[in-house]
Amino acid sequence: MAEARDDSLQAVSVQLDGKNYAYWSYVMKNFLKGKQKWRYISGAYIKPQDDVALLDKWEVDNSKIITWINNSVKHSIGIQLAKYETAKEVWDHLARLYTQSNFAKQYQLESDIRALQQKSMSIQEFYDAMTDLWDQLALTEPAELRAFGPYIVRREEQRLVQFLMALRDEFEGLCGSILHRHPLPSVDSVVSELLAEEIRLKSSAVKEVSPVFTLSVFAMPPRSNSKSQFRLYGSVARDECGFYKQKGHWKSQCPKLGRGKQQQFHQQQQQQPHQWSYQSPPLHNGPPLLPRPHNALSTSSLDPSLIEQFQQFLASQPHAMSASSQVGLSSSPSGSTVSESDWDRP
Repeated sequence: MAEARDDSLQAVSVQLDGKNYAYWSYVMKNFLKGKQKWRYISGAYIKPQDDVALLDKWEVDNSKIITWINNSVKHSIGIQLAKYETAKEVWDHLARLYTQSNFAKQYQLESDIRALQQKSMSIQEFYDAMTDLWDQLALTEPAELRAFGPYIVRREEQRLVQFLMALRDEFEGLCGSILHRHPLPSVDSVVSELLAEEIRLKSSAVKEVSPVFTLSVFAMPPRSNSKSQFRLYGSVARDECGFYKQKGHWKSQCPKLGRGKQQQFHQQQQQQPHQWSYQSPPLHNGPPLLPRPHNALSTSSLDPSLIEQFQQFLASQPHAMSASSQVGLSSSPSGSTVSESDWDRP
């Protein structure tokens, strides 16, 4: 035959911390009744004196009860119980230490119930918190009152009102319809409706979320290259021969440029209306001068607004202006200063 399991170390899941004695004593009392040991606490089974067998059994059961109680209280409370030898003495000590008058306990619980609000809690979380207070308050009621039918009905109605009043404003519509029902439903049935309403409100909130706006992408204009813009207004580099198209000297110093070839080159220049050459700007403190082509009109015949716009463009392009200035201020290989006529003469 299998050996019986020793349950002397078994204890309830609720731990006495000094503030929850009403609930702890309720759980422990039912636990001891289930183990058929409550008579040791109530005093119905006293310690035998003559029968040795019954005395041994009583001592074993008494030790089990004391162990169960010690395992279900805080360590600081358990130390206080070491001076007692019987389970009844331990129980009576805890009752004297932590039992409050019914009126004082009831006042505290009623205040906690009225102060409790749903706020950020879900319906289920709020219902659990409120039920815990209701259960503790019910433990302070006399047994005769808990058995009175009309009082039970009145208590359920009061709990329903307390629960609905503490909900968030978003449940106000459903709460109003519940309070107009006759007879009033129980709190348990109302909780099931509120859970369904909570799910509906969450779904509606998701649908009402505004769509994510697509960010507009504005194309930025490409950054222009000052060198390429500078090349648009002239086909000759600053150190390139305008006739022979070789670098290292200018057209005025070109050894291969004869008189006949100069005239032929001048005719070719006139047949190309869009070809540009640079003029060296004179040294002055005013705005920079504009480059002009061979066949360009004089500045007096141009539109003044067009000239002003072009000068503003060159002023905003410092690289182009610096290149033009360097051409005009540099010296020829022979040491002579380049004049404006060196750019255009054949």
